[in-house]
Amino acid sequence: MKFSIVTIFPNIFKSFSEEALISRAIKKRIISLDLFNLRDWTKDAHKTVDGRPYGGGVGMVMRADIIAKAIKSLKLKVKSHRSRTSSLRGKKKEKVRVIVFSAKGKKFTQTDAKRLAKFDQLIMICGRYEGIDERVIQYLTDEEISIGDYVLFGGEVPAMVVVEAVSRMIPGTVGKQKSVEDESFSNLKGIDRQEAEGVLEYPHYTRPEAIKIAGKNRLVPKVLLAGDHKKVDDWRKKQSFLLTKKRRPDLLHKKN
Repeated sequence: MKFSIVTIFPNIFKSFSEEALISRAIKKRIISLDLFNLRDWTKDAHKTVDGRPYGGGVGMVMRADIIAKAIKSLKLKVKSHRSRTSSLRGKKKEKVRVIVFSAKGKKFTQTDAKRLAKFDQLIMICGRYEGIDERVIQYLTDEEISIGDYVLFGGEVPAMVVVEAVSRMIPGTVGKQKSVEDESFSNLKGIDRQEAEGVLEYPHYTRPEAIKIAGKNRLVPKVLLAGDHKKVDDWRKKQSFLLTKKRRPDLLHKKN
């Protein structure tokens, strides 16, 4: 999986790409994280990537012509790479997706992470300032993504969210793939005669078995200590359902 990120602040991704599991996945060549400075596609001395909004208003808007050059250039690189490796790939066409981040985009979910993990390359455009010229979103990108109902300084943090969520879906990134299958927003079924696709994960406990908090002894649930795997599994499913019902009832649905 290739992640190609277009940004005016590539250094933001430095520690993100050099630490923990993302760094390991890059070293193992499971993923690649390529950063491109949008200013490299400008021609003026000031490397201008933005302009005043038509119709007036505060802030600056990122220019469509500069972003168009970046996307075209990256797509040409993909095409060139495809032609060089077509004999090795059996002429298989690489699947590429161009993504832009915006507060008005479709909210990113675990389902989207699984879907995007099936692509060979994701080209991600990180906006800044007041936003991106709408023509980029309408005509040059495949989808517009939001990571939540709030506004950030730019698209760099959302890009990191997508990279991390999608990478976890690619075999080899996480040490034990089973941990990915059983976590929050996965398909845990058979819960109180309902199917919950995307329930929250059950609570976790570890040593010590008892710990004093606020003057009271707080214990690990007895069912987790007894060694009965069937009862543990049933308890976890029930806790997942109760937790989801309390915090995210929208995730539950009855089977038709």
